[in-house]
Amino acid sequence: MKAMQHLFQSLDTSVPIWDSTFMVAPLVLIGTKEADNYDMAPKHMAGPVGFDNYFGFVCTPKHATYHNVLKTKFFTVSFPLPDTIVATSLAASQRDTVISKYKNVLKALPLEKAQTMDAMFLKDSYLRLECELFKVIDGFGENSIITGKIKVAQVLDEYRRISERDEQDQLVKDPLFVYISPGRFAKITKTYNFPFPKDFKR
Repeated sequence: MKAMQHLFQSLDTSVPIWDSTFMVAPLVLIGTKEADNYDMAPKHMAGPVGFDNYFGFVCTPKHATYHNVLKTKFFTVSFPLPDTIVATSLAASQRDTVISKYKNVLKALPLEKAQTMDAMFLKDSYLRLECELFKVIDGFGENSIITGKIKVAQVLDEYRRISERDEQDQLVKDPLFVYISPGRFAKITKTYNFPFPKDFKR
């Protein structure tokens, strides 16, 4: 049988390429303290930094989140439940020049205070992290990577991985919420065991 021919198209790297195809990403809400109020910012360029308890996300000095973290030295991370798309979307609302986003939008969202820092979580989330600022790496164009050391972590009971549970059944019952960049989202319920090579070690 003749092998299928795959046709690739070159992308113009003089401009950002990321809207040229779809990519799967997590979607989290980063919680920070902002003056006398709070801020919640959706981020999809986010995730673990290595295999130890570090978490990072991409941000820009143009956003309040960047300056909030530098000032307070902490942030929270909320992984939203699949049915919280409206709340997650509202958190992306632009702030008013006079009225803060907290007074304008966030007071309408289901938020809960973190245990060890003056910041908020999205109440309807399955994984919550409280992070102390570790390192900020500037210089990725206009963007930066903000990293934190996880000091407190909580997972919703039904989302915790336990050996006695069937993983596929667990994800059917309690699916994951992912962002399909750019501009789409999905609930993940159907998954497969990854075919790792024999004796594979990370």
